[in-house]
Amino acid sequence: MTTQDYRSLCERLTAQLNLANAPLAISFTEEAPAAIPAFDAAMPAPAADGRTGRVPAGCVFWMQATDRTFTTVAEDHANCSVGSVTHGFKQLADITDKTDVAAMLESGWVTMDAVPRIPTVKTPPVYVTYGPLAQTTLDPDVVFIRVNAKQAMVLSDALPGLRFEGKPQCHIIPIAKERDEVALSVGCMLSRVRTGMPNTEMTCAIPARRLAEVVERLEQTCGADNAVAAYASRDAARFTGV
Repeated sequence: MTTQDYRSLCERLTAQLNLANAPLAISFTEEAPAAIPAFDAAMPAPAADGRTGRVPAGCVFWMQATDRTFTTVAEDHANCSVGSVTHGFKQLADITDKTDVAAMLESGWVTMDAVPRIPTVKTPPVYVTYGPLAQTTLDPDVVFIRVNAKQAMVLSDALPGLRFEGKPQCHIIPIAKERDEVALSVGCMLSRVRTGMPNTEMTCAIPARRLAEVVERLEQTCGADNAVAAYASRDAARFTGV
């Protein structure tokens, strides 16, 4: 049972930002959500260090959930060691011997002293459920959207102090869930390759309990932007044909 009208909020959020992709609901729970199917893709053979999962990394679920709702467990996410830590499934001590971690460290992409500072989900979940926000039957923890530069501009105007984050991209999920902050990520190369996310896109995680507030601020900001855009268009008309 949801406590907010997420369908309406989703429609307003999509309209104000003119989103090309459906906003997602992400829920962390201890019990299996009723009547929601498990993500059931086949697992490939494990890597030499034992890693495998139903997708290359948990961020791939963001792409899979735009038109259907499903639930996942730790083993589904386990091919990506860093994502397993950010989502609370594993501790740092569990991943130090993994080859994906070694590859990131050896390349200089990340340093070991930075790893302990990566935000994480504090209470290990049993299930993480993904699906279109407009269809959610759960109260999500995080609302996730994919945005372009203009949409990021509008978010930044509407939310002074908006956090801009980099690698790893998935850590914006615990920032929203645990710290109650809206966080926008410019992405990371690991996630872009694994998800196939276009180079023109960034991502944003919104604490679900703050969604109504965020939508209201966006509506105010977009009203002002529309007024300025109309002025700029009229003013630019003087240069037509010059």
